[in-house]
Amino acid sequence: MKWLIGIVAGLVVATGVQAQAKVPAPALLVKRVTTEVLAIVRRDKEIQGGNAQRAMALVQAKVLPHFDFSRMTALAVGRYWRQATPTQQQALADEFRTLLVRTYSTALTQYRDQTIEYLPLRMAPGSTDVTVRTLIRQPGAGSINLDYDLEKVGPEWKVYDIDVDNVSLVTNYRDEFADAISAGGIDSLIARLQAKNGAQAVAPTAPGVR
Repeated sequence: MKWLIGIVAGLVVATGVQAQAKVPAPALLVKRVTTEVLAIVRRDKEIQGGNAQRAMALVQAKVLPHFDFSRMTALAVGRYWRQATPTQQQALADEFRTLLVRTYSTALTQYRDQTIEYLPLRMAPGSTDVTVRTLIRQPGAGSINLDYDLEKVGPEWKVYDIDVDNVSLVTNYRDEFADAISAGGIDSLIARLQAKNGAQAVAPTAPGVR
């Protein structure tokens, strides 16, 4: 539950933060996307009511373009990533992407009244790898540290990990994936992810999200 609260707050909540004259590009990206997604969630009663299909459509349309799933999967698979063939790497990335999309979609349907405070970004000139740090405030509960790790890929900034209270969402899967590969090889992990995603299958798109 802590993971879901952290993810949903980071994806869809924005609080009043005074505008700065020059906001670094990665911080501006995180703020822009959260504000846009929040506006949709606030007016979409079906998502608020638990419609996972519409939540998934929203995640696919507004969030996924800003994530680097190849790097995220490589981090999760760890040392075994280099042992995988290009075909296996693509299959792993596709299945891990589906797994995370469903995680985010579930989180969206659980959004309530959390707010997020953006902390100052320390970014050296020319940096291509930064962490945008935020603090999630929950009514009647403790705060959660939620940080985004971003890398500059060409002209764009892409999220490659999310840390909740200093625990990586992506590498949190590493032991599980390593156990699956040790037991049956990389194809075994692919099959396990396919089975898990198939069991939780939700239609990938829904009309009316824009």
